[in-house]
Amino acid sequence: MTLISTRSSYDAALALLRDRPLVVLTGAGLSTDSGIPDYRGPGAPARMPMTYQEFVSGPAAQQRYWGRSHLGWSRMRGAEPNAGHVALAALDPELLITQNVDGLHERAGSRRMVALHGRIADVVCLSCRSVTSRASLQAQMASLNPSWIATHSGATARPDGDVELEDTAGFVVPACSCGGPLKPDVVFFGENVPKARVSRCYEAVDALESSGGALLCVGTSLTVMSGFRFVRRAAKAGTPVVIVNRGGTRGDELATYKVEAGCTEFLTELAG
Repeated sequence: MTLISTRSSYDAALALLRDRPLVVLTGAGLSTDSGIPDYRGPGAPARMPMTYQEFVSGPAAQQRYWGRSHLGWSRMRGAEPNAGHVALAALDPELLITQNVDGLHERAGSRRMVALHGRIADVVCLSCRSVTSRASLQAQMASLNPSWIATHSGATARPDGDVELEDTAGFVVPACSCGGPLKPDVVFFGENVPKARVSRCYEAVDALESSGGALLCVGTSLTVMSGFRFVRRAAKAGTPVVIVNRGGTRGDELATYKVEAGCTEFLTELAG
């Protein structure tokens, strides 16, 4: 691994990536310039999202989740793609793999992509498995809890569309038309990423070996295996790996270059 500390080395990482096929893996650090906090960036407080096992434990946990998420999503849906999202759309990599659920890559115009953990804008029923719009559910929750947002407007935003709020007693949670419990159609901690998504990502990463491509990881600490496995796969095949992140990552020792820089700054230069 080469740690980037000089402009010449930074430029060397850019040169490595230019004019070759790319697969790009993004994390929450890319969306911080859009006003969405991340989990593990420098200075970020310790945060632990609700696990899947806790969510399915019963109505009390689901009330706690939706009472916070109703507030958080009302803010997240107002976030706009930043220049880093726009630069990635212009680069149009062979595949864009995002761990983010905010939908900002799609809104920026990225086409060939896998939302590894799903999208917060969709809702799934745990009983009948029907998928519906989060906007529709948000309207239902607002109707059932008309003063909730105004009463808790000071709650601190967290990643993944929720807020810091301890007391959610009294929040009314809508059910599916079949009566089943509703869950955002995203992969919670403790859930597995659907196999078809993982397979598509592996295929794209594997193809880099024969095409002379590279794997670029941007704004992710690679702490969770769902993203880190692609770095391990690429490194094992001898494919160049560039990691752009402020702060250390789990994949640093496997990287060809580790760039300590802002995501937006680096991607804008790469696309320029």
